[in-house]
Formats: sequence, structure tokens, C-alpha cells
Amino acid sequence: MSFWKIGLKVALASGLACGAAAGAAHAQGAACKEMRPLKIGVAVVPPNVVHTTPYVAKELGLFEKHCIAPEIIAFEGGASAALSAALQQGEIIANVTDIMVGNGMKAHQVWGFAPKLPQSYMVSAEVKTPADLKGKRLSAAGGGVGGFNWRMGRAMLADAGLTVDDAVWVSQGLAGRLPGLLTGQLDGVSLHPEDVYLAQKQKPELHVLSVLAEKMPDYVFNMYGAADSMIARDRPLLVDAMAAMIEANRAMYQQRDKVVPIIAKATEKPEEAVRAAMDVLTKNCVWAVNTGFDRARMEWTAENNVEIGDIPKETKPSYEQLVDDSIAREAVAKAGGEAEINGCKI
Repeated sequence: MSFWKIGLKVALASGLACGAAAGAAHAQGAACKEMRPLKIGVAVVPPNVVHTTPYVAKELGLFEKHCIAPEIIAFEGGASAALSAALQQGEIIANVTDIMVGNGMKAHQVWGFAPKLPQSYMVSAEVKTPADLKGKRLSAAGGGVGGFNWRMGRAMLADAGLTVDDAVWVSQGLAGRLPGLLTGQLDGVSLHPEDVYLAQKQKPELHVLSVLAEKMPDYVFNMYGAADSMIARDRPLLVDAMAAMIEANRAMYQQRDKVVPIIAKATEKPEEAVRAAMDVLTKNCVWAVNTGFDRARMEWTAENNVEIGDIPKETKPSYEQLVDDSIAREAVAKAGGEAEINGCKI
């Protein structure tokens, strides 16, 4: 079976280079008046392949090129209380969702780094249809009730007219998703493509019940954002940071051999699994090569979250209340302008 029915050369001119070596450090002093600190949140420990954009940007020197000293901080789930608190305090950029904004967070999305769902919902051998999930142990990793894995499991149950009360929910660390399925502690879990690859390699009877991007093609996955206070205070810094990460995303499409070792180190996954995941992610345009924003997709996702009760209807954010796309547009210009790579152009 398939995983969704299965370069960029970094040009750091001598006058712009901000490297660590002595010559690069001298160039850095000439080009950068200061290295500006920036905390960047990642929703998984260790990150999945799809989340590695800031790691690639850091290792390729793209943040340094834009005079940024990044600090990458991994959290246990995009809905974690620690991540939400850091966002609200204006201390970090991280995934900002319509649910957060609809429930009162004063923040905007500034770049859609991975607008499409990368995962598949994988199940044990005895689960043949969504109806078979009744009474089964489903993952609520990374945030428990209300977290991403819980919401994806809820969507699977709904296909059979079941509710969250019809399953047994297992809260765990995100790193326990794949081991939980392999050891039989879980019967259903949302897995990223590298873990789908590893699961089927280690236990072939495990299978994909649903490719989530096919089930919910307009569902918005991951958008970098910041508190409104941070946007007002550090807008030029955010533009430069998004430009660095746009360049990193483009490198992942165009310089695979160069970035695979970086991603393997960050994710702690074998290079063969990383390559399999990258096949899925690049083929299906999961990583944005431009702003990553699409008004229709954003509006569908917000309305869907109202319908399932994650956002009060009266506080559903409009596109403008959720997105500051001017930052992403400026970042795209700094990254060399609009691009289309292998048919991907969002």
C-alpha cells in the first residue's frame, strides 16, 4: 500500500556570511550589527520529519544569514499548556491554531510552513473499518483530550457514527505512539509517514485505516504564529525568520541528500525512514514553498472546528483575525520571490 496512495544551494556570499569559523565570524561582524535571539517552538519531542524546518534552517546557516540566533524548544504536543503559555507571553514563535485564537489567544499566524496533513491513521490487524474501533485503545498522545491525536481519533470514530465515549483513550508521550502500536498497547494512532514506514517494516500486519489528507483535504495542519504583542515588537525579526525557513523548505525539495542527515539527526530516525517520509511530504506539497496560506482552507478548518465544538460559534475567527499574511509575503520576497517546485506552489 502507499503512503498517500503511495537545491536550493545555500549561497552565503562573503559579505553576508555569519558562520562559526574565524573567517565567517569576521564576515558576520561586518554584515550583522547584532545576532538577534529568537525562540522557536516545535510541537514534538523529538520532532517528526515534517517539523524539522527550523532545524534545517539552523544547520544550513540560513538563520545566521538573516542575523538570527535561534533557540529551538521542543514541547510535548502543540496543545500543551507550556507552549500556549509561552505563546501568550510573547516569548516564542510556534504553531498557532484557529482553536487558540477562537478561544481567546491574542495571536496571529505569520507563515503556513506545513499547511497540509502529513499523517495516516494506522491500526492493528483486527481493525478493518472505523466501526471496528469501538472499544479499542486509541492514542491521545500529546495533549490528551483536545490534542491533535485525540481529535484525529474522534474523526475516525465519527465515520462509523461513534463518539469519543465508544473508545478507550490512552494518554502518553508523543514518542510512545509508534512503540504503543507495535507492542499492542494501542489499536489506533495517527502516525507520521516515517513512522508508518517503520511500523509496516517491523510489523507488516499493521495497516493504514485512513490517509488523513484524503479524508480532510482542506484541514490546515501547522502554521507558525506569534502573539500580537510579539508581532508589534519584533516584526522585522519575524519577517527574516520566516524567510530563513522558507529557504529551508525549498532546500528540502531541492537538496535532499544535503538535508537528510540533518533531519535524521533531529528526528532520531533512520535515514531510510526519513527518505520515505520526504517522498510523501514533497510529493503531496506538505511543506510550503511560499506563504503557505489559502483563505478557503483556513475558513473550512475554522468552520469544521465550530461544528465539532472546538471553537464557540460566536468567536470563530475570520481570516483576517487569524492570519497576518503580510509577514509571509515579505518573507517570500526576501527568499527570492514566489516559487513553484515540482508542482508545489502554496
